Amino acid sequence: MDWDDLRVFLAVARAESLSGAGRVLKCDAATVGRRIARLEEGLGAKFFLKSPHGYALTDAGARLLPHAEAAEAATAAAEEALSGEAGQLTGQLRIGAPDGCANYLLPQVCAAICDAHPGLEIQLIALPRLFNLSKREADMAIAVSRPTAGRLTVQKLADYQLHLAADRDYLAAHPPITSRADLRGHRMIGYIPDMIFDKELDYLAETGAEAVGLASNSVSVQMQMVRAGAGLGIVHDFAIPFCPGVSRVLPDEIGLRRTFWLLRHADDRRSERLGRLAEALGQGLRAEIARLEAAAAVQ
Repeated sequence: MDWDDLRVFLAVARAESLSGAGRVLKCDAATVGRRIARLEEGLGAKFFLKSPHGYALTDAGARLLPHAEAAEAATAAAEEALSGEAGQLTGQLRIGAPDGCANYLLPQVCAAICDAHPGLEIQLIALPRLFNLSKREADMAIAVSRPTAGRLTVQKLADYQLHLAADRDYLAAHPPITSRADLRGHRMIGYIPDMIFDKELDYLAETGAEAVGLASNSVSVQMQMVRAGAGLGIVHDFAIPFCPGVSRVLPDEIGLRRTFWLLRHADDRRSERLGRLAEALGQGLRAEIARLEAAAAVQ
């Protein structure tokens, strides 16, 4: 058994299809199928069952998986030790993040990290959902709540604040808001209730509103609705400086504090490279959040 065979096995296990694995491996599905057949024949075991939903691991495949992941981690560690100049981070890094963080924070933070490490390539996946690190959708992911299950390494990155906000044109066209009671009759902007993928994103109770008049599963779209003068919404303070004319409403009465968490696969916990990247990411996020929240407080 060699590492290249295990690499093909891992790709199919994570993609759950030959074509998906082929895209990762940059080869056609037929080649992937032949490689898996050769591996199964050589080891005398069936590792996958094909179904209408894709390729699922058999019991034998499930037993092989942790060993293949350990081989992957060892290979990556060896490459880290032998590549790049002293102190420099190189290679490709894929980060999954909720769209608010990805839109308003990570572009600046990742640019600074790449400036410090020219040989590093960062890919940013912005999706309003949780990421599956076991399937290697990303090397690391940022979450808005601390997971309680899964083989993960969890690290606190930074706290951040959210407040009720509105555009100045909207506020000028409606009666003054001096208390929670004044919010009655205003259109609220927020998440689509049945598409809230994390309990930390359920902000509605903070306003006392009974329903959302305009909704989106994307926090960035919600922010643009607020900016367009469509109503009031709970928004990230760090997003407010990007939207001239938007300001906080009842900041002393309605405010939330949340936390960003960095998640990595447990097998990566010994990776010096990912550890240094995680440290740089945390430092950059904390600094950028502090800068933007200070600007939001006076906007």
